[in-house]
Amino acid sequence: MLRWFQALMPKEDRFFGLFDRHALTLVAGAEALRDLLQGGDAVADGCRRIFEQEAAADDITRDVMLAVRRSFITPFDRGDIKELIASLDDAIDQMQKTAKAITLFEVTTFEPPMLEMADIIVRAAELTVEAVGMLSSVRDNNTRINAVAEEITRIEDRADHMYDAGVKALFLAHRTGDAMGFIVGAEIYDHLEKVVDRFEDVANRISGIVIEHV
Repeated sequence: MLRWFQALMPKEDRFFGLFDRHALTLVAGAEALRDLLQGGDAVADGCRRIFEQEAAADDITRDVMLAVRRSFITPFDRGDIKELIASLDDAIDQMQKTAKAITLFEVTTFEPPMLEMADIIVRAAELTVEAVGMLSSVRDNNTRINAVAEEITRIEDRADHMYDAGVKALFLAHRTGDAMGFIVGAEIYDHLEKVVDRFEDVANRISGIVIEHV
C-alpha cells in the first residue's frame, strides 16, 4: 500500500541533479590527482584543485541532507539517499587525504604504477558519473547500471594487484637503505588503493538501490 501511495505522489527530483553534480566533482578531483602524480610543479596545483573539489562536494552533500529533511516524498528511501551521497563524498574525501599525505611528505616524484592507479581512478570516476546519471530512470536502466557497477568492481580488483606489485617493487628498491622512502611510498600506494575502494563502495550502494527498485 505504501509503495502504491508513493507512486501516485509527486517526487522531489532535485536529488538527481545533486547526485550528478557531486559525481562530477569526483571526475574533476580524479583528473587533478592524475595530473598531480606527474610530479614536479604539477603537485601544488593538483593538490589545490583537489581541495577545491572536496569543498564543492561538501556543499552539495549538505544540500542533499537538507533536502532529505525537507522533502515529503523522496525518489528513493531516505536511508539510501544518505548512504549514496555519503559514499560519493567518501571518494572525494579520500582523494583529499591522498593529496594531504603527498603534501605532508613533500613528495614530488612518483612511481609509474602510481600513475597507472591514477588512470584507473579517473576511469572509476567516469563510470560513476554514468551510473549516477541513470538513477532517475533506474528501472529502465537497471541492466546498464549493473554492468557499470560490475566494471567498477573489476577496476578495484586491478587496483589491488597494482598495489601489491607496486609495494613489492618499492620494497625491493629500498630494502638495502632508504627505509623512509619505502614508508612514504607505501603510504601513497595505500591512499590510492583506498580511493578505488571508495568507488567500489559507491558501486555497491548503487547496486543496492537497483535491487530495491527493480
